[in-house]
Amino acid sequence: MRYLPKSPADRKEMLDAIGVASIDELFETIPGEYRLDRDLNIPRQHAESEILDRFRAFAANIASGDAAELAKQPAAKLSASFLGAGAYRHYRPVIIDSLVQRGEFLTSYTPYQPEISQGTLQAMFEFQTMICELTGMEIANASMYDGSTGCAEAVMMAVRVTGRDGCVVARTVHPEYREVLKTTVQHQEIPVAECGYDAKTGRVDLAALEQAITDNTACVLIQSPNFFGTIEDVAAIAELVHSKGALLIVAIAEAISLGIVKPPKEADIIAMEAQSFGVPVGFGGPYCGVIACKERFLRQMPGRLVGETKDMNGKRGFVLTLSTREQHIRREKATSNICTNQALVAMMVTIFLTVYGKQGLRELAAQNLAKAAYLRDALTKAGAKPLFSAPSFNEFAVALPASAESVNSKLLQKETIGGLALGKWYPELGESASLWCATELTTKAQIDGAAAVVGAR
Repeated sequence: MRYLPKSPADRKEMLDAIGVASIDELFETIPGEYRLDRDLNIPRQHAESEILDRFRAFAANIASGDAAELAKQPAAKLSASFLGAGAYRHYRPVIIDSLVQRGEFLTSYTPYQPEISQGTLQAMFEFQTMICELTGMEIANASMYDGSTGCAEAVMMAVRVTGRDGCVVARTVHPEYREVLKTTVQHQEIPVAECGYDAKTGRVDLAALEQAITDNTACVLIQSPNFFGTIEDVAAIAELVHSKGALLIVAIAEAISLGIVKPPKEADIIAMEAQSFGVPVGFGGPYCGVIACKERFLRQMPGRLVGETKDMNGKRGFVLTLSTREQHIRREKATSNICTNQALVAMMVTIFLTVYGKQGLRELAAQNLAKAAYLRDALTKAGAKPLFSAPSFNEFAVALPASAESVNSKLLQKETIGGLALGKWYPELGESASLWCATELTTKAQIDGAAAVVGAR
């Protein structure tokens, strides 16, 4: 038989329905001498990830199934990695691939016919619902290519909404997101201006931002947590942007942060990369971009929107409510040229969020926060210096004791992938600047080992 675990909230609901206050009260009619008042003498439970580690150990012919011995194996998939910067290593429950590979979902075709696509449409509807709950927005689409194209589409959306044609983008936005934005809008005649960051906090420089916004600025694009890993003061930025009559777009590259960081509800449009929600790093894709926004912008939102309705018999059903893409309406009225169906990747996100739930996502985010704090302390003790003072989530920028490239070369000899050297995009930070990330998959031993290499002279 299957064991179906219940959350504390589930247990309380069942006890309330029965009319008792606790488990002890439920079983109080059983004489005390027949009740077990200790834990069963059996091995502790194992998480799914631990079980997989044991199988990997057996596959590597380690008879004991010892995870510590397994970690010594020179397999690339088991190497420690401290890379983040828009693509994050998180544990993927095995149920994700088992479900998305079912024939009902494994198709590249958009579900135009609701009468035969109810399962896919409902899954997309649930995806939209959960994204709205996470971001604090009123509507969400399903979905864009990735976070970078989501940002570009959000900017063009803001131009249509406001009737203005300028954009200000913060330098703390992912450099590759900014490159995609410039490539996308260069033939749309949308000028893009950049705004710098505060050298102490790593946040958007509000004074510079105020100067950059003009009467022709349609929107301001920021990222939080930003590319340096620091969390922006979205409320202060929103107040400034709205006072100028522009819209605020907030990009979110690390979606797990929404489990513990306040969502940017002050934004008008959110462009999010949902890769962290159960989508493999996969050499850079395919990923899952999302646009979520206020309901008043509904008609200008690109992509698809699935809605809930009732059929002729009054039964609940789902339909493709809005899809203003060029193969659906006259090309000049299309809000997007993105015509690929990303629903399969969005399905991975839906399953991930369903498996973890609200409490699970919060605990996952707390693990990321704690691991990153330990990593920061370990690197600091090894001689690295944090570059910015603003709060961060699971990644942060530091100045290493030596050049980032030389440190990474030493780490590779230990089968460890170090942080991302920042000098390519931010030369003003110097050759030692590096962006480090820790997730729930990062172990204490890996952090201690990397710190020892960083501190070695």
